[in-house]
Amino acid sequence: MAKIKICGLFREEDIGFANEAGPDFVGFVFAPSRRQVSPSRAARLRERLREGIVPVGVFVNAPPALAAALYRDGIIAAVQLHGGEDGAAIAALREICAAPVIKAVAVRGPRDLARWEGVRGAAAPDYLLLDNGGGGTGRRFDWSLMDGGVPLPFFLAGGIDCEGVSGALSYRPYGIDVSGGAETGGIKDREKMIRLVRLVRSPEEGGSGGPPVPRRGEGAAPPLEI
Repeated sequence: MAKIKICGLFREEDIGFANEAGPDFVGFVFAPSRRQVSPSRAARLRERLREGIVPVGVFVNAPPALAAALYRDGIIAAVQLHGGEDGAAIAALREICAAPVIKAVAVRGPRDLARWEGVRGAAAPDYLLLDNGGGGTGRRFDWSLMDGGVPLPFFLAGGIDCEGVSGALSYRPYGIDVSGGAETGGIKDREKMIRLVRLVRSPEEGGSGGPPVPRRGEGAAPPLEI
């Protein structure tokens, strides 16, 4: 069964909605964004988050020490890199932080996926997150670019909402990542969050048909857990 991450929580109400909906992961954005939270704000939100929901910190070209400190303090349990971080940056982060790493990849052509082919060891992320690179624009990339396979376990993001869950699940991602698709007027929507989680977890509602996407990576990534 695919996982679901709802990203961009920044209000106390958002945490209440997440606790009710019960996604597998939530995302706190530490990069400049209308959804950005400060470390202190994230700490307060984290305290209210229901046990079993994994908090993920989203960073864009941030100093590794920032993510490491938030992980050490228990504010986040995984790190999502959404900037130009390469394998060397991931390896540098791993030297000071044991958190699982999700690397966002803007998929505009086959080369964007191929660059992670064969990357192993400390330079390899645990997961990829595939999107259009727009940063929460709600637009999809050309999902047919995944037809040749994805080199690592992956989250699928970009333009996924309640109506698009079935198509996203047909690509057999490790998980889907939703932000704008769980909002109304730029604010997290309780009903949409609850419905999205239900659609992902109920095949008869969300659907999961279609051919699986080949995975070229070896082995399975460790589960993201607190």
